[in-house]
Amino acid sequence: MPTAPTPKDKPRHMGWLKTFLKLSLFGLLAGLGALIIAVLIAMASLPSFEELKSSPNGQMVRVRAADGSVIVSLGPSYGDWLPIGQIPQTMTKAMVAVEDRRFYMHPGIDPIGMARAAYVAFQRKGEGRRLQGASTITQQIARNIFLTNAYSFGRKFREVILALAMERKFSKEQILELYLNRVYFGGGAYGIDAAARKFFDHSGTKLSLGESAIIAGLVKAPSHYSPTADREAAIGRAKVVLEVMQDAGAITPSEAEEVDLDKVNLAPERDQNAVRYFTDWALAQLDEVVDEQIEPIDVWTTIDPAMQRAADAAIRANAPPGAQGALVALDRDGAVRAMVGGRDYVSSIYNRATQAERQPGSAFKLFVYLAGMEAGMKPDTPVVDEPVDINGWSPRNSNREYAGEIDVRTAFAFSINTVAAKIGQQVGFETVADMAHRFGIGTKLNTHPSMVLGTSDVRLIDMTRAFAAVARKGVAVVPYGIVKVTTAKGDLLYEHRADDNRVLVAPWVAAEVTDLLQTAVNTGTARAAQIGRPVAGKTGTTSSNKDGWFLGFSSGITTGVWMGRDDAKPIAGLQGGRAPARAFADFMKVAVAKRPVEQFETAVTLPEFQLEPDDETYLNMPDEGMVDADGMPIDQGEPQADPGDGFEPQAASPAAAPPRVTPPPVATRGAAPAPPQPRTSLGSDFLSGVDQQRPARRQ
Repeated sequence: MPTAPTPKDKPRHMGWLKTFLKLSLFGLLAGLGALIIAVLIAMASLPSFEELKSSPNGQMVRVRAADGSVIVSLGPSYGDWLPIGQIPQTMTKAMVAVEDRRFYMHPGIDPIGMARAAYVAFQRKGEGRRLQGASTITQQIARNIFLTNAYSFGRKFREVILALAMERKFSKEQILELYLNRVYFGGGAYGIDAAARKFFDHSGTKLSLGESAIIAGLVKAPSHYSPTADREAAIGRAKVVLEVMQDAGAITPSEAEEVDLDKVNLAPERDQNAVRYFTDWALAQLDEVVDEQIEPIDVWTTIDPAMQRAADAAIRANAPPGAQGALVALDRDGAVRAMVGGRDYVSSIYNRATQAERQPGSAFKLFVYLAGMEAGMKPDTPVVDEPVDINGWSPRNSNREYAGEIDVRTAFAFSINTVAAKIGQQVGFETVADMAHRFGIGTKLNTHPSMVLGTSDVRLIDMTRAFAAVARKGVAVVPYGIVKVTTAKGDLLYEHRADDNRVLVAPWVAAEVTDLLQTAVNTGTARAAQIGRPVAGKTGTTSSNKDGWFLGFSSGITTGVWMGRDDAKPIAGLQGGRAPARAFADFMKVAVAKRPVEQFETAVTLPEFQLEPDDETYLNMPDEGMVDADGMPIDQGEPQADPGDGFEPQAASPAAAPPRVTPPPVATRGAAPAPPQPRTSLGSDFLSGVDQQRPARRQ
């Protein structure tokens, strides 16, 4: 049997107990002293309340349209800073009830909450969960401002120290004000004002009880309970918030019953799909115009919301199934008013308006005729459509026929390949390439004879820029998207300066090319681009219908449209004069609707035969001659109808089509015969012959 302790052993045990108690008390006092010192040091290092108000976590970039509306917000979004007195009490009560019921009683940490969280964690220790739900509002704001979300004992200890220090330095109202203006509510919104504007489209000072409950419910899981992502989940969480508020005595049962969460109006989510092609392009230029900033900035852009919507709709409505589409619209000074880089930004961020390089087909003839006009050719200069052989290269026309003697205007309007080849040979293919580069084509161009038919790759924005320069009477146009950059306070960081001094060609050259472009729309391959007011433009189609282009201008707006597949496979019926021209017309009717009608300097008087429907209308003839990558002609076989593009004859049915007429020289049918003119075939004497007829230079 064990021996009972003797009276001599009792003092020995009591001595050890007293020593343990003394050491424990000393350790507790030492720890308390160290904690106090740590809190005092933290207090001394804390910024002032005003400094904390003015130091957001990261930079916000707000992109504004031409009308000042915000079209995209990138980075963290901070609304107006709301003093605690301007924040609705329903919002403060909801947040305190849900996040920290004993906020007004604890010193920065909540021992009761910590004990409860520790007990729950012990109960679920087999589930591998960490300690959760113990952070007070003060701890949360300390973590959000000064620490990271990485979970560790060291981070948690620093969080506690900072929370205690903040409670000593700031009042409860100041801490709550910091929290409500800095906490993250999802969707990039920090603070209740940003959240109220994002989810309800009004200031945080006007929050109702139902709206407050929805916002307060977001803190636990912003992405899961986001009203824009899952309205039902947000309403379900808000109902829990109302129950918690009622349980905490923040609201009465009757107040809770009066709230109908199903009737809370949510702000519609902005459709940023198509406009993101533009913002990606424009914001990439920020580093070139402003120094690196850490404060929020506003980027004021050129984009016109109505035009952008019309551009997106035009591409979606007209691009053939399986094809992509792109559109760029420039104002007369180069301001980008609309940009669509594809049918769907979400599925493909590749910007086909600024990045894709594709063959332009006959749209490239713009530079051929610009070079010819600059060399002295005129719209009514007689030319001969006949077989051509240039070092073994023999282009032919889409109808496989030759019209004989016509004029330059007719050759351009009907995109006759043989005449373009002759002009290129006469002025020099290097000259044509130089003209294209002069007008802003930034890609490499070959100087083979076939280049006149558009066999070199180009970008849509560059081609649109070139046509805009013609519309601007020969003055260079540089596309731009950023008008100015300001701070959130309105301080100017950058402002665009226009350069109107670079003249590419003489005004009379641009005017005569505009004459040709008008004819192409009025009677040639671009008839589908008519919009009820003067339009000048040109179609383009590449081999096997891989690419379709239309570029043109009216009333100060120049628009380029491209359609095709990313893998460059053929698309049945895709021709520049069809879907791209129709997309141009659909867009331009909206784009110029509020602009005055502008007449071009050159008034085109067309002969009667050119006012009749052409082969494109009656027989679905291609609008361009088809050539391969080397510019060699491709036998298309018999023209095929395109049942998928909705093309409708503009006049009589095919059965009623008049017999084919070889266009005579430009003259009004029925008038007296024109006096005989020398037959010019654009041979070796073309330049000298035209120079002799060249009128005095226009000013």
